[in-house]
Amino acid sequence: MEIGADWDFEHIRLAERPDPRPGQGQVLLRMKAASLNYRDALMVRRGYGNQSGSLPLIPISDGVGEVIELGPGVDRVAVGQRVCPLMNQHWLHGPFRDGLWRGHLGGPLDGVMREFMVLDQEALVPVPDHLSDIEAATLPCAGITAWSAIVEAGRIKAGDQVLVQGTGGVSLFALQFAKAQGATVIATSSSEDKLARLTELGADAVINYRTTADWGKAAAKLTDGRGVDLVVETGGAQTIGQSIRALRANGTIALVGNVTGSLAEINLPHVFMKSARLIGVVVGNRDAFEAMVRAIAQHQIAPVVDPKVYGFEELRAALEALPLGRHIGKIALRF
Repeated sequence: MEIGADWDFEHIRLAERPDPRPGQGQVLLRMKAASLNYRDALMVRRGYGNQSGSLPLIPISDGVGEVIELGPGVDRVAVGQRVCPLMNQHWLHGPFRDGLWRGHLGGPLDGVMREFMVLDQEALVPVPDHLSDIEAATLPCAGITAWSAIVEAGRIKAGDQVLVQGTGGVSLFALQFAKAQGATVIATSSSEDKLARLTELGADAVINYRTTADWGKAAAKLTDGRGVDLVVETGGAQTIGQSIRALRANGTIALVGNVTGSLAEINLPHVFMKSARLIGVVVGNRDAFEAMVRAIAQHQIAPVVDPKVYGFEELRAALEALPLGRHIGKIALRF
């Protein structure tokens, strides 16, 4: 599957390419499943400008495949293993640095929507056995982003209090990871059904932001007025003001998304009077991915996937469903 003649959903098409073969240090995968991120819908429309790459482009960053052939010198994985390609193929260790964006799958590099895929062994991570293919396919962007927000940037520990927003993939992973760390979690949504689902997944308290406009103040009240230690900020322009209100002194906002807009007006005194920290989170490196996988296996965490699972040829329909926000968890495709 590729974006062909021009950037838009209508130019997504089936295409044939020569079968790839692994070279030195490379691995041939048979892809099994993929999952979608808001980034993918933006990418199809060249929403990242020059960072989108060039056409034709195989879209979608997140997937899981089975190792079916090894090139010379491969010793990290074995034939028959299921592995996730790193979303950022170049980020193995250390902090994010300039130029790493060039290593992103699904733009500017070809993504996972293909039957066979050859990648360097260093950019693959085996997945826990208890996960299904579609569950494993959710890890490379949403999973590691949430892990980076909760563990790497947020440094959440037992007894801390975390606020997550909505029922998207990153938010639900953040809820699960925060609970695994022993934290108390407050979750927001606009739907009573979704709030009930958040409670089922372990949220200690829920807030309907449609009926509680000042939900940041409400969240702080749930912590006896102290405020939360960490907000996993997925909303952006229309939510960050309330997130600041929910925060404790010296608390942290991990900014992972901007689904409600990119340009925000912030009451700056609310930031400096709390000595608040705003940290941008962009996925994570291989070391963090491997740590996340160990935690998922230890705690038997099951990623939340929407009941509607699409087929390989239904990519356009899946992408068009993404911004409607009717799903819970991740939208996935089974190959």
